[in-house]
Amino acid sequence: DGTAEVVDVRQNGEWTDLWFRPAVAQHRLLVPKGSVAVDGVSLTVVSTADGLFSVALIPHTLAVTTLGRLQRGDQVNIENDVLGKYVDHLLASRLAGLVLPTQESTAPQ
Repeated sequence: DGTAEVVDVRQNGEWTDLWFRPAVAQHRLLVPKGSVAVDGVSLTVVSTADGLFSVALIPHTLAVTTLGRLQRGDQVNIENDVLGKYVDHLLASRLAGLVLPTQESTAPQ
């Protein structure tokens, strides 16, 4: 879906918090406790604030994925949760129908 920049890597007790800055289009689809894939690893979003989002990783995840090597400034691939995409699409379609004037459809019936 897009890329994000690693903006912080913080040790937090037994886990590591990673903070990312995605594009605005990706950030608006992120919600706490929602899902996001970072470099192909499906994770739970912990926090979203000020255009950033964070995930918390346990030592095992850091050891068996490439995420343990991430540093500030690195770029990662992110993929938003499909449910968020569906909701976004549905709302955009509904709002477009309410805002735009009715046009006669030329789509096949």
